[in-house]
Amino acid sequence: MDTAELIDILGREGRLLAEAAASAGPDATVPTCPDWQVRDLVRHTGTVHRWATTYIVECLTEFHPAPEEPDLDGAELLAWFREGHSALVDALAEAPEDLACWHFMPASSPVAFWARRQAHETAIHRVDAESARGGELTLPTPEFAADGIDELLCQFHAREKSRVRTRTPQVLRVRPTDTDAVWTVHLSDGVPRTVRDDDGAADCELSGAAYELYLTLWNRRPLSSVALAGDASLAELWRDNSAIVMR
Repeated sequence: MDTAELIDILGREGRLLAEAAASAGPDATVPTCPDWQVRDLVRHTGTVHRWATTYIVECLTEFHPAPEEPDLDGAELLAWFREGHSALVDALAEAPEDLACWHFMPASSPVAFWARRQAHETAIHRVDAESARGGELTLPTPEFAADGIDELLCQFHAREKSRVRTRTPQVLRVRPTDTDAVWTVHLSDGVPRTVRDDDGAADCELSGAAYELYLTLWNRRPLSSVALAGDASLAELWRDNSAIVMR
């Protein structure tokens, strides 16, 4: 997706997250992250926003740990979140094309990386906030959902950190029904290898609307939210082992 479009999406998703968090209240539990209350969600996402902004604004070329989460709550916490989110959007929008700074997955540029990563980071946590509030979720476009699936399969789970491993080679296919995209994930005892095609047989195929697959693969929806053909244990392996380590 275009970087400018991803920055716009980041702006919208952050505003929706703050609105949902305000409506739910800081004490509300987050069904999609059972160990969290809304205050934990807002503190976490706001801290990640500030962490990303530091790389962009200060042109940091080496990894630096994220800052401590703030001891804020209620309206003060939401104001802090909105301020940091706005600063991130502005930093990305104003960053020069030749910006050099640290980033942890391949991208055409650091700005493209951080725009994509923070758009999806914020979108997934917006879903968390809306699940705590209750009611209908704001649905992403098929294009954005497919981009998020691509980032997850082709980048996050192409790293040594991925714990989605099998003793013998197996194949998981992911097929949205509302886009032309399709992914085939080759699993083994090594790093998963994902290709953007549907060549060959698959041991398990997940299909459905792109947004349902996006949220299911990020473990924000149960596996029953999508159609499953083949070996269900492979989908369960994904569910149980695909949690992301950010760096």
